[in-house]
Amino acid sequence: MLATRRLGKDGPEVGAIGYGAMVLEGYYGDVSEEQSIRVIQHAIDLGMNLIDTADAYGNGHNEKLIGQVIRGRRAQAFVATKFGIVFDKHETSTSLPTGWGFALPINGTGAYVRKALDASLRRLGTDVIDLYYAHFPDPTTPIEETVEAMAAAVQDGKVRYLGLCNVTPGEVRRAHQVHPITAVQYEYSLWRREIETSLLPTLRELGIALVPWSPLGSGFLTGTVTSVGAQDFRQNNPKFSHDNLVKNVDRFAPLKEIAAGLNITPAQLALAWLLHQGRDIVPIPGTRKVAHLDENIRAASVVLDDAILKQIDMLVPLGSAIGKTLIP
Repeated sequence: MLATRRLGKDGPEVGAIGYGAMVLEGYYGDVSEEQSIRVIQHAIDLGMNLIDTADAYGNGHNEKLIGQVIRGRRAQAFVATKFGIVFDKHETSTSLPTGWGFALPINGTGAYVRKALDASLRRLGTDVIDLYYAHFPDPTTPIEETVEAMAAAVQDGKVRYLGLCNVTPGEVRRAHQVHPITAVQYEYSLWRREIETSLLPTLRELGIALVPWSPLGSGFLTGTVTSVGAQDFRQNNPKFSHDNLVKNVDRFAPLKEIAAGLNITPAQLALAWLLHQGRDIVPIPGTRKVAHLDENIRAASVVLDDAILKQIDMLVPLGSAIGKTLIP
């Protein structure tokens, strides 16, 4: 069974590796409902009980999928979901630019928090959400207002713990003064390490867990991606544009050699490296295949000695990947 880690200084224990369910909405290729349900069930069976979703994934469909799986086994799943990306065209929002060439419609007002929360509870078919994240900060709403509404949900018994995503160190500090923040999600992997010099030290000072999204670099760190299809969501990611992808494949090729020398896969190396960065880190890789869940869980048993870790740092230091990030 998968070892556990604590989310935050005073938070709950969850599996050391969680499961990111966004991939089940066709962003990386087609997947059937039956297959999606089987993958989520298997993740929970393996002890990957931190199941991560968001109301915007599939316009609410992702939460409904998870709701089907946890019915009858709610106590085995630690459900994390997010709000803030507006997917209802009748709702107001503020445009948030990204580094991928498009803007996201965001609403972090107190009224929207309450409305989004009740909708997520209905789709998930549960009375309480274990970890509730603000998906992105609203540029026109003070983060204090957003977190105040989230904190009220804790008082009402609708939410157990609070989280933030894609935030700055200053925003974390301001939010944490309103209500304890248990976890922060941010992109972190061997090809996006900027967090090490800014956000991560702040989280550690405050006793907040880090939940890295895209811990396998949107699949790049599996060592199997040399191109992406026309309908693939990664077409939006500048790191996957043709010229950048060719250069990135070349730059990160040495990691495949290290993995082969350890008799593990490149994906296992990338996840093991993340786990070695601190016990306050719980990555949430996503996959559409049961076999990849089995592969990912074995990463938690991989031991990387100091020599290997230093070699990796030398080969792919901060800033190695070419291409703009979603959040600059």
